[in-house]
Amino acid sequence: MIYPANLEKGFNIGVTATSSGYEDEVDFKRLDNAIKNFEARGYLVITTPNVRKVDKKGRSSDALTRAKELSELIKDPKIRVIVAASGGDYLVEMLPFVDYKAISDNPKWIQGFSDTTGLTFTITTNLDIATIYSYNFGTFGMENWHPSLSDNLLILEGNKNSQNSFDMYQDGYYERITGFEEFVLEKEVEWRNIYPKAYNDDSQAINIQGRLLGGCLDVLLNLVGTRFDKTVEFIERYKEDGILWFLESYSLGSESMVRGLWQLKEAGWFKYAKGFIFGRPAMYNTDYEISYEEAINSVLGELGLPIILEADIGHKPPQFSMINGAMATIESKNKKGTIIFERR
Repeated sequence: MIYPANLEKGFNIGVTATSSGYEDEVDFKRLDNAIKNFEARGYLVITTPNVRKVDKKGRSSDALTRAKELSELIKDPKIRVIVAASGGDYLVEMLPFVDYKAISDNPKWIQGFSDTTGLTFTITTNLDIATIYSYNFGTFGMENWHPSLSDNLLILEGNKNSQNSFDMYQDGYYERITGFEEFVLEKEVEWRNIYPKAYNDDSQAINIQGRLLGGCLDVLLNLVGTRFDKTVEFIERYKEDGILWFLESYSLGSESMVRGLWQLKEAGWFKYAKGFIFGRPAMYNTDYEISYEEAINSVLGELGLPIILEADIGHKPPQFSMINGAMATIESKNKKGTIIFERR
């Protein structure tokens, strides 16, 4: 596994809109404040033109332009980290145009979540280069950084290798008025151990070790079976380590969750799985009174592997910074959890 060089003073952060860009004044204020926040911490931020553009809703620009602007940042020797400006729905369109050789020749930390899964997961599984599943750039524009953002920066700098679950999380989406809004922390973080059954009381620790891999299920389901899907080859290369899957969903309901996990299982993705950790689902719903736990357990339970739910991953912040491709140990006990990374 290739780990890009750490972010250090004297090097820059690149931001490009691999999916959606920014289109209104509130977004621009948040973007500008994120840039100022990094500058205050000693890092210059370079943005590509498409960050401040929206071609059509969900797209910053056409697929070829998005790939070209990403490539410009990849080839810039002063840039050590590239962060997606925002999520969206159409990142997969740019995958055929991405310069994978340039990425292989110039490994850099590439970060984002949600729709950015299309890029981070593809780079890790195709090129054996570690990526970061964590905040898109706009989140760094909040007035006072949540500790998870500071953790994110420390990880990019190579100064942190562990994270502990947070106390509270934001359960919904809130309209931005100023652009500087912070998380609305309204519910208690409670990790849930659902398998094996003996651990359901949460007082018994679940401990999983393996090579970390995953992202947003909504996007992963679009990748499976395509020419960019090198997952089976990846897990074969690292079968001695086993795979620790981290997964979360945006808009999948119970039916699509069951079908989607079944598809990934039948495609061979979980052959060497050591266990699963799921983030808090963003907009889960069901027409058949099937809970999130029941949907997941109905497909993955037969594997007899540890399963953790409601972890600090994904759309309901705060979230961990997950290093795709790194060795990791995750412990969940008493409704709280810890992750420790090893860059090997």
